[in-house]
Amino acid sequence: MIHHIPNVLTKQEVALFRQQMETAQWVGGKVTAGTLSASVKNNQQLSEQDPLTHALSEKVMHAIWQNPTFQTAALPHQIIPPLFNRYDEAETFGFHVDNSIRLIRGTNHKIRTDLSCTLFLSESDEYDGGELVIEDTYGYHEVKLPAGDVVLYPSTSLHEVSSVTRGTRFASFFWVQSMIRDDAKRHLLFNLDESIRNLRSAHGDAYAEVVKLTNIYHNLIRMWAEV
Repeated sequence: MIHHIPNVLTKQEVALFRQQMETAQWVGGKVTAGTLSASVKNNQQLSEQDPLTHALSEKVMHAIWQNPTFQTAALPHQIIPPLFNRYDEAETFGFHVDNSIRLIRGTNHKIRTDLSCTLFLSESDEYDGGELVIEDTYGYHEVKLPAGDVVLYPSTSLHEVSSVTRGTRFASFFWVQSMIRDDAKRHLLFNLDESIRNLRSAHGDAYAEVVKLTNIYHNLIRMWAEV
């Protein structure tokens, strides 16, 4: 399932990010690509060793761990610290699949990539092209969100960033190992949690059906979680 999670960063936070990113030193994006992905990747990244990468990454990590929609949709167990990229005119990243296993920066610890995430750091009217195109069972989905919003989608998906034809597209990207490996099960739990929240809002926490459904929700997590 593809999730649009709005307002992960505020407009003020995005503006501060952009002030620092505009004057940063960028390197070729192929440095974090696999062998096949590198052949279709033409963009720029902040180096993983750049102190700015670490500083901005910490702020993104804090924001996503505090975001209730992200938590419900991803059910995260571990998160790869975010990286940052830019696409200038004619830059693109053709169709590819993300690596199934990735190292956490600065460690020998590996995690499974269940979910891929893009945090948009440019407003949609700042550039033309540059859509994130995600393939799933129902076809191709073009994603171009306001700055500060996140799209969360299964890492099993083929996806691309189409060529930028005007302006510059800035973004952050990262991966999640979920407590619930299976996308269909995560989708079911997300819908169940949404129903519980709606019932709580309408009837209060003491409503008998809220208690019953909450019990079911946590027992399903207990049954399916890998931690």
